[in-house]
Amino acid sequence: MAIKDCTIGSGAVIHHPDLVNLYGCSVGEETRIGTFVEIQAGCSVGARCKISSHSFLCEGVTLEDGVFVGHGVMFTNDRYPSAVNPDGSLKGGGDWVCEGTRVRHGANIGSNATILPGITIGIGATVGAGSVVTRDVPDHAMVAGVPARIISRGGSAAKRTESLEART
Repeated sequence: MAIKDCTIGSGAVIHHPDLVNLYGCSVGEETRIGTFVEIQAGCSVGARCKISSHSFLCEGVTLEDGVFVGHGVMFTNDRYPSAVNPDGSLKGGGDWVCEGTRVRHGANIGSNATILPGITIGIGATVGAGSVVTRDVPDHAMVAGVPARIISRGGSAAKRTESLEART
């Protein structure tokens, strides 16, 4: 595992640098990254984020400031994954479309959630553990389930985000 061609902000902590795979990404100030995390080229992680162990951030993922990513969270970036093209040839870099995902500031993603491509998770939103997010999550909403559905709006998530905004 390695850290190659990354921009790492001051005060960022990578708990076990030999046990992560980070390449071509940017990591903001004071962010904490756990063991066995992979962050691919083209990802941007904001300041004061926490990315827990065994999580995977693929190309096209953007985390704004203050985002929490639980253990084993999986981001995806290909809506129609396949190993081969219609003619049977092996797919290469130019044979698919990378769909970006944005996680807005102060959002929280529970352990083992899966985030499908092209999604925006709103400011201060919470994704429940084990959820599969198939569509955008509104600001300050809490979603859970497979597929994830809104179970509440506003409340403590909104207050937590207001506190975060006051600090920045």
